[in-house]
Amino acid sequence: MTTDPVELTQDLIRHASVTPDAAAPITMLANLLQDAGFVCTRVDRNGIANLYARSGGHGPVLGFNGHVDVVPVGNPDDWTSDPFGAELRDGVMYGRGACDMKSGVAAFVAAAVDAAETCPGSLVLTITGDEEGDGIDGTAAILDWMAETNEKMDACIVGEPTCPNHMGEMIKIGRRGSMTARITARGLQGHSAYPRQARNPIHAMIAYLDRLIATDLDDGTDHFDRTTLQVTGFDTGNDANNVIPATCRAMVNIRFNDAHTGVDLTNWLHAEAEVVRREHQVPLELDVSVSGESFVTPPGRLSETVQKAVEEVTGNVPVLSTTGGTSDARFIRHHCPVIEVGLVGATMHQVDERVAVKDIVQLKAIYDRIIRGYFAK
Repeated sequence: MTTDPVELTQDLIRHASVTPDAAAPITMLANLLQDAGFVCTRVDRNGIANLYARSGGHGPVLGFNGHVDVVPVGNPDDWTSDPFGAELRDGVMYGRGACDMKSGVAAFVAAAVDAAETCPGSLVLTITGDEEGDGIDGTAAILDWMAETNEKMDACIVGEPTCPNHMGEMIKIGRRGSMTARITARGLQGHSAYPRQARNPIHAMIAYLDRLIATDLDDGTDHFDRTTLQVTGFDTGNDANNVIPATCRAMVNIRFNDAHTGVDLTNWLHAEAEVVRREHQVPLELDVSVSGESFVTPPGRLSETVQKAVEEVTGNVPVLSTTGGTSDARFIRHHCPVIEVGLVGATMHQVDERVAVKDIVQLKAIYDRIIRGYFAK
């Protein structure tokens, strides 16, 4: 059985699967894979549609992971074509999810279907409808189910876009950690002409943020750039120019490397807040959430197999990178070694999101070679 990855990408885009409404494309893929001989299991949780599909009953087991949910389109009038029409123009396919990442799912599904009958091991496909959302009921749910049922992968390829400008440019062997701190400074409201009768939370917040921004957390590590901290919000809710407000709120986002953990950085944020409290007599309340820890799959057999496959198809030796945001690889890394390899991500989440048809064909060919190379060893 052969599946055309370009036609499959079109079929997937034509399902308006904005998170969390991804049941339709998940069902479509389950039917396709069942017809190809895969054993398919729906692993839905809390209204999120997820699919686990397996071909083969013995090891080694190579997995592929991806998502079919997409972000909202924004204003449809800003698009030059129907966001869910999958229109082809001059060798380019337009539509929400064309880049991130229905084309990636289509490419690895097509490669797995082609390889299933002759594969000397097992292929596992984990496809979720909750990557663009919180993620807690998507790939995480599938991995929980796998642990309960003794299913496993020995290695996994995530099909997220990984190339900044052209195919074969980059693969991801890890990701930085990500965390957000929401800070509330609670002072004492008063007249701006009588500051001694008030405690200004804005001054305390500025002092706190200045301490955070001025700190060099590290100089980078072997596989990661420097840890970065960005102030992403600041608000007092005060429109009166003669009133010192009672509260001030701010938000910071930290993208951190493997020199840190979320716990370490949380402790640092609290310690800095205590310094400011003593100096300004203004308490700072912190609500810290860690969406993912940093991780790296050390260069070795898996990355070499992927690099060779990419070079054979594109002529480029991809850089091993850990840049970018978070992905579902942050969950998979607890289960098995994981590497991300996919398309050019320049238009993901944008108006007129699009993908070159030749890139979809190339990506399917890359996955073909990854499967052959992985089981050849």
